Amino acid sequence: MPENNIPRKCFTMIDLFAGAGGLSHGFRMAGFLPIFAVEFDKDAAESYRANNPGTEVFIDDIHKVISFGCFKADIIIGGPPCQGFSPLGKMSTQDARRDEHQLMNSLCMEFLRAVREVRPSAFVMENVPEFLRSAEFDLFGRLVRAEGYDIRFGVLKAEEFGVPQRRRRGFTVGILNGLSSLPQPTGEIATVREAIGDLPLEPGGSDPLHIARNPTQKSLERYSQIPPGGNRFDLMKARPDICPRCWLEKKTGSTDVFGRLEWDKPALTIRTEFFKPEKGRYLHPQADRPITHREAARLQTFPDTYVFKGSKIEIAKQIGNAVPPKLAYYVALHVKHLLEIETPVMPRLEVEYSSLSAEK
Repeated sequence: MPENNIPRKCFTMIDLFAGAGGLSHGFRMAGFLPIFAVEFDKDAAESYRANNPGTEVFIDDIHKVISFGCFKADIIIGGPPCQGFSPLGKMSTQDARRDEHQLMNSLCMEFLRAVREVRPSAFVMENVPEFLRSAEFDLFGRLVRAEGYDIRFGVLKAEEFGVPQRRRRGFTVGILNGLSSLPQPTGEIATVREAIGDLPLEPGGSDPLHIARNPTQKSLERYSQIPPGGNRFDLMKARPDICPRCWLEKKTGSTDVFGRLEWDKPALTIRTEFFKPEKGRYLHPQADRPITHREAARLQTFPDTYVFKGSKIEIAKQIGNAVPPKLAYYVALHVKHLLEIETPVMPRLEVEYSSLSAEK
């Protein structure tokens, strides 16, 4: 994946719910130029701005965007934090019809508003896999098809696109007056070793993101008992005397807690609290410590040149919440191909916007 040379011919794009810009970064590398972005979180928005100079960034609630229509973009991308996997998303179709006004107020409907006002040639919406089975997504799909977009949706596995991390995300690709499709896996497999094997085992030095915590002696003892690929159950067998009491009383549960990564496999999903081993499989493959912010960023495929703004906790959130840029890059290449080929014109579908019939 190229890192710093954007091709001369670019498609323009709008990024909604942009975060720190992981999705945009992948699209930039594939030849898309961001002209407008919306992000509510100030630190994440400043990170986005730092990496996308010249892009207008709206730092506030997306509902306060008066109109998207003044921006003429080829594509809209984004990951609305919809609640389709909440109890609302699990309601029956009949119940969902009664509560449609709630669905119309969801953030994914702001994504739809932008699509209606801009009418881009394509859009890409990203979310958790559960969202694709929600009432919100069902309604979104019906309404966006009525605008003339053919959509395809499904779950993409980051590790099947050269990302050194097992991560599942739901993607929806819409093409205006054409035929849509999802990208196929590249077959490239990347490992933890390839991503972070060259970084010093002992954090420090000039890299502000390759920093270590200050664990207690007991924590260090606990870390030392976990083999590569192991977890808290290995500690419970080897040293029950230094285990938290709650672990000893609960002999079943997650196998990721206090887990150690393995050099020659992809990491598991990097979330926002990767610096806490008690939250998942975040111990370094070799060193007795959790992974650093730099290591997490690399496992997410951010280049070392990427700028993050905010406190270390805020930066961790930005890293953990991001779409891996390398996954975004391959999605972007696929969409670029769809935009550059001639496709049959799809008829505009007429549906009742008040009806509700609702995939990654």
